[in-house]
Amino acid sequence: MKSASRDQIYEDLKNARSNFRKTEITGMDLSGMDLSGADFRFSDLSGVNFSNSILKKTNLSFSNLDDANFENADLTDANLSFSSLVEANLTNAKIAGANFSFSGISKRNPTDRFASLTHFLYRTGWFGTVIGIFIGAFIFYGVSAVIYFTHQILTASDPRLAMLNQYIVGNNISGGIITVLITNWLSGPLEKYFKAPWIQHLTLSLIVGIGYLGLITFSYFQFGDKIISDVLEKFPNQVTNSAPWYVYVLCPIFVANVFHYFQKQGKQLTLIITEQELQLSELEKSKTKAELEALQAKINPHFLYNSLNSIASLVHLDPDKAEQMTLLLSKLFRYVTNKKADYFDSLDNELEMVATYLEIEQVRFGDRLSFKIIVRDETLRNIPVPRFLIQPVVENAIKHGIARIADRGVIEVRVTKEQNLLRITVHDNGPSFPEPISGGYGLQSVQNKLKLLYGGKAAVSLQNIPLKQVILDLPFTP
Repeated sequence: MKSASRDQIYEDLKNARSNFRKTEITGMDLSGMDLSGADFRFSDLSGVNFSNSILKKTNLSFSNLDDANFENADLTDANLSFSSLVEANLTNAKIAGANFSFSGISKRNPTDRFASLTHFLYRTGWFGTVIGIFIGAFIFYGVSAVIYFTHQILTASDPRLAMLNQYIVGNNISGGIITVLITNWLSGPLEKYFKAPWIQHLTLSLIVGIGYLGLITFSYFQFGDKIISDVLEKFPNQVTNSAPWYVYVLCPIFVANVFHYFQKQGKQLTLIITEQELQLSELEKSKTKAELEALQAKINPHFLYNSLNSIASLVHLDPDKAEQMTLLLSKLFRYVTNKKADYFDSLDNELEMVATYLEIEQVRFGDRLSFKIIVRDETLRNIPVPRFLIQPVVENAIKHGIARIADRGVIEVRVTKEQNLLRITVHDNGPSFPEPISGGYGLQSVQNKLKLLYGGKAAVSLQNIPLKQVILDLPFTP
């Protein structure tokens, strides 16, 4: 495995060379670099710092990315399949469209650090218990104060004392509302313009402290001065051992910083949940894609052997038929091996493929097989249907129907629209389905495909009465 330096990687990128396969660059600082489209497959990138780097469409598959730092990196459409991401840091990384299939995703929560108050609360040790007791006592004290002042207002012996308590409660409620509003308004800009948390908290403390002082000063001269003067006039011996003003300012500052802290924690937690949901979604998509590819119809080897043997026997007996069958077989396999096709194709193309398949079988069976394909409404031919959906059903009809009778066999494929369903019916005049009729009668792959593509909105059913037929009901999407 070759090694490389940051300068070498920079020079290679500058010269439009982005192939770093099987490279060993453990622990290197590649932060802030534009690595879009680079190829790092099978590389040892453990401990590499990719923070703030652009890794759009970068190929990191089969790489060792243990302890790698992708904080604030752009991993849009990157390929990390089969890579090891144990203890990797994906905090704030953009991973839309990234492929994490079969990768060892990090087990570490990026916010699960010693400085996290959330972590303290959920720790099972003594420290978490102490923090929990402190917060619980603080909340209990606050609730008790609310109860005390409410009781004083309701049971005051003199209206002046009731007014004083109302003034105190009003100031506290107003202070709480202003503090929360200012914190909510400033949290976003503070995180945007100040990266260091201590600067965020210091700036917030200054703004909230000044704002609270302005509020209580306005409140005092507007209401408090008269209320307090009236109380002292009526109760000249009333002793007020109030704490210094700066002590009260600490209350909104403390509340603002706690709110700001938990807002940041909540954003990180939401981001982590979103990333995990996206990763799970991508993994589920990859799994579904793999399952669908595994279910894509593979032409039965026996069909191929029989077809080639038929061609070999016809070469001397009927060269024209041998040529016809060869061309039909070539046409069929061209459709089967079309790599560019999606999981869906038009009904017209699917029926053409089925007709080609039946024409080949017709050459092999001769007069023992005839078929019809009936589409009453020609507009249905443009409807998208899953590829290779009808051919396995027709193959099943030949194998378990036509091949078991000595008389002339008939296969009829009929397409109709039934309310909000597209109904495809495959009928043959072979032996009836054994009782009880089971959906697993050679059609399990068709059922699995419909389940993956449509969920519970599509169905396969088998009938013996009034006709022996297999019915495929698909959601109608014109």
